[in-house]
Amino acid sequence: MMRITVFGATGNVGSRVVAEALSRGHEVTAIMRDPTRLHGLNASANIRTGDAGNSEDVARLSAGQDLVITATRPPSGKERELVAITESLFSGLTETKVRLLIVGGAGGLTVPGDSNALVVDDPRYVGPAWRGIALACTEQLEVCRVQFRANWTYLSPPAMLMPGERTGTFRVGKDELLVDSEGNSSISIEDFAVALIDEAEQPKHPQARFTVAYPPVFFSFGVSLKAAIQKAAILKVTNLLLHSLRYRASIARHENPSQ
Repeated sequence: MMRITVFGATGNVGSRVVAEALSRGHEVTAIMRDPTRLHGLNASANIRTGDAGNSEDVARLSAGQDLVITATRPPSGKERELVAITESLFSGLTETKVRLLIVGGAGGLTVPGDSNALVVDDPRYVGPAWRGIALACTEQLEVCRVQFRANWTYLSPPAMLMPGERTGTFRVGKDELLVDSEGNSSISIEDFAVALIDEAEQPKHPQARFTVAYPPVFFSFGVSLKAAIQKAAILKVTNLLLHSLRYRASIARHENPSQ
């Protein structure tokens, strides 16, 4: 059992991280700036007020904990605040020496097949509406990379991160955006939270960034799993019908030997 503090606990990602950690038996302290935003948060969490952008709050709320997770996102138009918030987190954790897991962005990942191009600059993955936060997340990662004495890990999502189901199945990569054979790059927020808590329990990326995404599910001959299952079901039904017809024909021959 770990004692985990989660900043940004009421957001789309943060609330699912809280739920995933609690489901595995960890003690979770959920931090929020506005205590009125409790709706939807798991009732088993310890609720505290605080601000990730205040280094004194970070030091106070991380004392005695095993891990701090930040899923903080500034409101639209204030994306650049993310850089200052990240600096504040590292400043506050200087005292307590607690490990930090960061819910980052995909902008700083490299484009598949081109290690010199970043996702943030590719309109196929980052539209105008998302460019502000993508740039801020890219700067956030650079803040992490100069924290040589801190114990941190940065998790980048794929291009699409949406609410969905928890499957527990995904690929793990490093610095390149993970895509399938059709160029899709996605994962549910629920499975993203699984990946984060997996890293919390079994650290594999100290002072590094990693990323996750759903795997392409294809057989070697190029048939998708869904299509293969459908074909297998049709084949099974066809075989059952043929077997039934042969059986009935056999019965009919026994009843009418002259046939």
